[in-house]
Amino acid sequence: MSALWTSAEAQSATLGDATHAFEVNGLSIDTRTLKPGDLFVALKGDARDGHDFVRAAFDAKAGAALVTHAPTDVTNDSALLLVANTQRGLEDLARASRARSRAKIVAVTGSVGKTTTKEMLRLAFGALGSTWASAASYNNHWGVPLSLASMPRTTEFGVFEVGMNHFGEIRALAGFVHPHVALVTTIAPAHLEFFGTCEAIVDAKSEIFEAILLGGAALIPSDSPYAERLKARAKQFGVGRILTFGSEAGSDARLVSMSESGEGMKLEADILGRNYHFRIGAPGAHIASNAVGAMLAVAALEGDIPNAAAALASFSALKGRGARFTVSAGDGTATIIDESYNANPASMTAALALLGSTEPGRGGRRIAVLGDMLEMGPEGEALHAALAHDIEAAKTDLVFANGTQMAALWAALPASRKGAYGATSRDVVEKVSGAVRAGDVVLVKGSLGSKMAVFIDALKARGA
Repeated sequence: MSALWTSAEAQSATLGDATHAFEVNGLSIDTRTLKPGDLFVALKGDARDGHDFVRAAFDAKAGAALVTHAPTDVTNDSALLLVANTQRGLEDLARASRARSRAKIVAVTGSVGKTTTKEMLRLAFGALGSTWASAASYNNHWGVPLSLASMPRTTEFGVFEVGMNHFGEIRALAGFVHPHVALVTTIAPAHLEFFGTCEAIVDAKSEIFEAILLGGAALIPSDSPYAERLKARAKQFGVGRILTFGSEAGSDARLVSMSESGEGMKLEADILGRNYHFRIGAPGAHIASNAVGAMLAVAALEGDIPNAAAALASFSALKGRGARFTVSAGDGTATIIDESYNANPASMTAALALLGSTEPGRGGRRIAVLGDMLEMGPEGEALHAALAHDIEAAKTDLVFANGTQMAALWAALPASRKGAYGATSRDVVEKVSGAVRAGDVVLVKGSLGSKMAVFIDALKARGA
């Protein structure tokens, strides 16, 4: 198998200088996960400088290192690629990787569901050919170029997640990816602290349409209240093919029906006028909508929909994004829904709806453990208080909450639903652990900064 990068190719892409000839099979920015034969990229961050870990990278059998200078503790026979700036060097490799690739590329953005949809697309296209996709949530200024520069030469389908916190970030990142298809998931009040309005978020997300290749397609959620604005932005950027997905009549890909099936769902969908039945291995209306969007992406690239759809049966909810596990509770077990990775109003609504659709065991209750949704701006307290409606709709029996903004929700709840409230997750964790009993279904949801993983770790410690 040919190397991912030779020293000659890397020099040409970066205009750098290689101290020795090398061939590398992957890229890494973290010595803890580096594999033998990787190119270690010594990025400089606010807290750490990757150059301090170059020696550790070579001790872990790195094939070479991308650096601005030779660290003093590295031997003279170490293969270094010297560049003016390592972030720029990584971006140069990403551009060169995209230029040499013949893969069909899909880019995914949105406020909610990016990573989940990306993983669905990985499975779907993986059933059709050699597929490469962003690892984890590598969707930022280093994650996108790292994912792209790591794409194997033989890739037939590439799937990349693109995120942002400010205007212009998606424009820059999508400029590396140049997708054939750009899919937008749900638009929601996320990062309002930086954007002010959802319309501004739509405009920032729509920057992804600027980079779509000629003849490519923009995929837009028809159920979104911002669908028309997204379409208008796509037209402004000259996208000739605009397709929609969702449950709305007239959608190019329409969810016809969904029903629970074991740990997942059976779906019926109309994709570009043809009817398909398939199964996906995770529950939730938001999962169903994104699965239909994924199938529309396959159709837009003229892929084999039946085989791609069949692959979704092996999909399962991701850690922190709906993954489930059971724990010991009294004389039985309780079910935990792990949504601890992040939160905004739309994902909170979806998660609480999932809690409401999950039947507790005999004598069990529906319990919501909720932490602050961060970066909500001046409307934060009102957005938190509004969750009381979703809690009621989900027939939630008991709520535990933590965080300064969750105080607004706590004040809006009836006394019968109040479990406990605290300023931080650690203030509440023992009360949650002590309250869970056999048959309960427990949803844990909050922004990453709310440290909701504290609850997940405590509940897992009870054993299964």
